[in-house]
Amino acid sequence: MTLTAAVGHAQTLDAREAGMQAAHQALNSLGAASPSLGLIIVPHRYDHQQVINGAASLMANVPMIGFSVSAGLTQTGTNSHSVIVAMLAGDELQAETHWFPSYSQGSAETATRISQLLGYEQRPAESVIFFADGLNGNAEEFCAALPAGMPILGGLSSGDPQGANSFQIAGLQSGMGSLAAAFLRGNLKVGVGHGHGWHPVGSHFRVTRSRGFWLRTLDGQPASETYSKLFGQQPREWASPPLNYMARIYPLGFEQEHGDELLVRAPLRVEADGSFRMNCGLRDGSDAYLMVGSPADCLATARQATQDALLALGDTKPVFALVLVDTAWQMLLQAQSGAELKAVQDLLGEAVPVAGGYTIGQIVPSVQVNGHPGFLNQNIVVAVFGEKEPTE
Repeated sequence: MTLTAAVGHAQTLDAREAGMQAAHQALNSLGAASPSLGLIIVPHRYDHQQVINGAASLMANVPMIGFSVSAGLTQTGTNSHSVIVAMLAGDELQAETHWFPSYSQGSAETATRISQLLGYEQRPAESVIFFADGLNGNAEEFCAALPAGMPILGGLSSGDPQGANSFQIAGLQSGMGSLAAAFLRGNLKVGVGHGHGWHPVGSHFRVTRSRGFWLRTLDGQPASETYSKLFGQQPREWASPPLNYMARIYPLGFEQEHGDELLVRAPLRVEADGSFRMNCGLRDGSDAYLMVGSPADCLATARQATQDALLALGDTKPVFALVLVDTAWQMLLQAQSGAELKAVQDLLGEAVPVAGGYTIGQIVPSVQVNGHPGFLNQNIVVAVFGEKEPTE
C-alpha cells in the first residue's frame, strides 16, 4: 500500500466530542488504510486531555503526538476554534512516539535522551517530528545538544499570549513544560523549506543587559522605552495588552558568524518592568537591528518555502504537508487570514492534505551536512511528506 494521508477537523463545545469527530473525519478519508501516526492540533482553549480521550477512542494503538496552538491550519484555512487530527498511513511506515516531561528543566538532557533512543534501533529514522514547550524550555540549547545532521523538525507550542500556557501530547499523555516526539521509519521522504518575510529597516541597537530569557535594556534604556521612541505610545502601554504581545511583529535581527542573513529573535511579550521576554538567551554587547515584515513579503516567502520543500522532495509525489507558522504571521496577516495557506496550496495543489498551526518558534534540519538543527523565530516551515522510492 502506498503512503497516504488524511486530515479531519471539528468544532464543538465538548472537547472529547471534538477530538472524536476530527478523528472520525480523518479515518473516513483514509478509507481502508490503517493509520501509522496521528497528529493532534488543539486550540489552547480546549481541555487537551478530553480531546485526547475522544481521538483515542477511535485510534486505539495508533501512535499520536500533538501540540497546542493559538489557531490551527488546514486546507480550509485558519481554524481558531477547531481540533485538527491528521493521519499518515502506509504498510512500510512505522512510527513510535515518546514523551519527555522534563524538557523545560533540562532541554539539553532531553536532546541527549532522544539521541540515545534513536541509537538503540538498528535502522535510522527517516524523520523525527517533535513539539515542545515554547515558553519554558531552551530550544537553542536543545538544538546544540542534538547530533549533527539529525533529520529533526518541529515547533514550539503556542497558546494564550497572556496566560503563557501551552501543552504537548504524546500518546495518552499531555502537559506543559514537555516535549513530544515521533520517530518515523520506513517508506518516507521529507522535504523541508522555510523562510521569513522580515527585513531590517535601519534602526540599530546594542544589547546592554540581558539575563536569561529577558532582554532588559537596549542602548542602556529599558527595551520598552526604545520601542516607545520608535513607534509612539507610552512605555507603560507597551507593557499592557495588546501592545505587550504585538511587539512580536517587530523582532530584532542579529548578525551570524556564517552567512549574510540576519538571525531573527522576537519577543514573546513585554513585561511590566519594560523588559522583553524572549524564548532564547541574547548576548550582552551584541548588535541588534530592528526588523519589519510585510504581508507581500511573507506570502512570497511562503511560496518560496513550498518550492524549496518540493525541490528537496525531488521526483517524489507529495501526499501530506505539515505547515508551522510563527504567530507573528497570524498578527501581520490578520486582514488576510489564511493567505499563507493559500500561497502554499497554490503550489502543492488542492489534493494534498495540509495540517499545521501557529507556533512561537520553529526547528529545522541544518542545510550543512555536519550542522546542528537550527532554532528559528518568525519563520514559516513547510514540510512535505512523500513515499520514498525503493532505490533511495
